[in-house]
Amino acid sequence: MDEKTTFTSDKEPLFEVLKEIADGRIQLPEFQRSFIWDDEHIRSLLASISLSYPMGAIMMLENGNSDVRFKPRPIEGVELAKEMDPERYILDGQQRLTALFQSLFLDKPAVTQDSRKKVIKRWYYIDMAAALNPQADRESAIIGLPEDRKITDFRTKETKDYSTSEKEFQHLLFPFNQVFDPSDWRMKYNEYWQHERDKIKFYDTFEKTVIESFKQYPVPVIKLLKKTPKAAVCQVFEKVNTGGVILNVFQLLTATFAADGFNLREDWDGKCDSLGRKTEEGRIDTLKKHRVLRSVADTSFLQVITLLTTYARKQEKPDAPISCKKDDILNLKLEDYRKWVEPAMDGFDKAAKFLVQQTIFSDRDIPYSTQLVPLATLFAILREKANNDAVREKLIQWYWCGVFGELYGGAIESRFANDLQQVLSWIDGGEEPNTVVECNFAPTRLHTLKTRLSAAYKGLYAILMRDGGLDFLSGVPINVQTYFGARIDIHHIFPKDYCKKLGSGAHDYDSIINKAPISGDTNRIIGGNAPKIYLRKLIDKGTKEDRLDTILASHVIDATALKENDYETFFKLRREALLQRIENATGKKIARETAETIAQELKEEVYLEAEEEENVE
Repeated sequence: MDEKTTFTSDKEPLFEVLKEIADGRIQLPEFQRSFIWDDEHIRSLLASISLSYPMGAIMMLENGNSDVRFKPRPIEGVELAKEMDPERYILDGQQRLTALFQSLFLDKPAVTQDSRKKVIKRWYYIDMAAALNPQADRESAIIGLPEDRKITDFRTKETKDYSTSEKEFQHLLFPFNQVFDPSDWRMKYNEYWQHERDKIKFYDTFEKTVIESFKQYPVPVIKLLKKTPKAAVCQVFEKVNTGGVILNVFQLLTATFAADGFNLREDWDGKCDSLGRKTEEGRIDTLKKHRVLRSVADTSFLQVITLLTTYARKQEKPDAPISCKKDDILNLKLEDYRKWVEPAMDGFDKAAKFLVQQTIFSDRDIPYSTQLVPLATLFAILREKANNDAVREKLIQWYWCGVFGELYGGAIESRFANDLQQVLSWIDGGEEPNTVVECNFAPTRLHTLKTRLSAAYKGLYAILMRDGGLDFLSGVPINVQTYFGARIDIHHIFPKDYCKKLGSGAHDYDSIINKAPISGDTNRIIGGNAPKIYLRKLIDKGTKEDRLDTILASHVIDATALKENDYETFFKLRREALLQRIENATGKKIARETAETIAQELKEEVYLEAEEEENVE
């Protein structure tokens, strides 16, 4: 075997595989979910094997890798005298093997569910006559009987009884749990039929046609060898384990920590009683008390802990890398998690408060949820130092450069690590981080910012509120209370319906240039009216005209152009004002283009709207 090979592919007899499951030599990792196949799936699988059809490959992991340690549990239905380490773990194929073990190997009914997900118990049989009928559908020959092996037709009140061996012989129903050792059943069958020649011949044909299919059935088994890297095991789950738990790094780390007696899932999600009621809060419950953190993923949390772990390691060993890629997360030790989990929680708490100060009030308004990872890590490391005004100004500039430079939408683990090192160095007097240097916002981008799927769109929305945007109707600043209480959202300034009437004269009316944070009540007043009309309505409701001018100016809207329904002047002036707001937020000068350049770039669709939504979340 090639030394680089991490797996073998072979065929193993079905009986031997099920026997090793019964002996505990093959078990499941603790993280695998419970058996959930329904009666129809089980009957279909039995029919396929009876016809020697392929059931698909089973994937197992050889036990003994010190880097991949799982807490084992037997397949449901297996009763071991004592806990034991398995020789192999089932990675893919749990549902199929559990269905076969319970229906073929146990002297008790299989526990499954009906089409309504109700738990039922079934004994599985095959109608011998139907199985030998070449015109019959094999699946219809597979029968699942209830626990008492009696079927009642409630309309006719007739009960069909198959509860004894004699009734099995009479109705020619062969029990699947006799398929690997049918000699005793056959002997009694012959006695029941008084060794009638035709019945013996019938059974012989059935045995060759069906029973031998099970006895000789080869199970394709892909075995990952014990030297298989942990990251490769994780990738297997992500790619092939579609019928069970799709194992991300959090799940795999949960399984690894379980071997050390620590339940990572409960630490994250909290504890529940047998009825599913929360009895103890998890860390995600604490984080969700901040609206902006309600979508924090478990893997993002682990990335922060991994960055903290590798950053601390680098302080001791300068050559050690700072990283939070998959391999780095999988290499976390339980002691690393316990050491850095509280600083990570504190980092997220401070990051949430930072976002609220930037008038980002909910998780759906975060420009890049990914940018939370380095942000929380920076706060965890800086601690009280982050309260320093000069430090905070740099954090703010770095954050908005990431947003308006649209630098957190692709593969960003390397940027996490680079930003962490470079921002900390910058704070201590070093050079600007790459995220600040690389931030380059093109003015024509404003024309294509039309939906929340764009980070820069949500960023401008927040900046307008942060920099003094007042509610059109009430004139009060937009803070966390008014944001939710007044149902603030982003709406058109020149209403959409009105712009459509203007035709080509109202270009890009769906872009951020023609939008502002507006309350639900104000938006109802605006309706589809021309600005001149809805502004008069606001004045009629008691807003003084000079105060209205101040409110509009807080959103960098030219009051004169709006009052005159002058869309062209409004659009030109507001575009420039928004660019200035972005410059203020990023500390970066934006190069202006000539009118000809703008027209040419838009004509060529340099920034295609279909490509602007680049995996922001």
